[in-house]
Amino acid sequence: MAAYSRRTMAGPTREGAGGLGRNDAARPGRHRALGSAGRAVVSVGVTTPQHRADLFLDPASDPRGGGPRLGDEQATLADFLRCQRLTLQLKCDGLDAGQLARRAVEPSTMSLLGLVRHMAEVERGWFRRRFAGHDVPKRYQTDADPDADFNGAAADPAVVAEAWAAWREEVAFAEQFTRDHDLGYVGRDSEGEPVSLRELLVHMIEEYARHNGHADLLRERIDGRVGQ
Repeated sequence: MAAYSRRTMAGPTREGAGGLGRNDAARPGRHRALGSAGRAVVSVGVTTPQHRADLFLDPASDPRGGGPRLGDEQATLADFLRCQRLTLQLKCDGLDAGQLARRAVEPSTMSLLGLVRHMAEVERGWFRRRFAGHDVPKRYQTDADPDADFNGAAADPAVVAEAWAAWREEVAFAEQFTRDHDLGYVGRDSEGEPVSLRELLVHMIEEYARHNGHADLLRERIDGRVGQ
């Protein structure tokens, strides 16, 4: 449900539900420009899914389509990460500050707004601090409050605007860094151990996919809307 893949966006095909079809016409968005994480998402052709495997948006307007089918390793990893970033953005689309800040269930402090702030922190920590080596502070987390990204996700339009600005800034930096370096580039993890850009991209896909599962449940609780 959560781990959205552009490869499954066409729905059931000759090769089974969620598989790759043999007809390019069954691949919506293949000939459209790619959607980019951080840009405004316009809910055109919003669907009303009948079950969780349906799409969150009409395929013709889904910005996650159009990626490489026969790309090299770096292009493929970068595009899957692009799709996961966009999925988080889509799950927040159309909600006001109060809805974005609504927490899942006590005692959890998780909210959609908290996820946006958390992923801005994650993007910054990996790409800017550990891989680019920039001496910059964390955006939200502190020693006194290591969960400040979630705890500070208040139902305030100014907090929402700041969170999206932070996330877009960090995503833009990460995307440029990925374009400028090959997969063998070595950064450091939180323990100072070497890690390749290849492994980082795989990790970021996993990180977003995991939290997009949380976003599925949070969005459904807010307005009942489901779909990948």
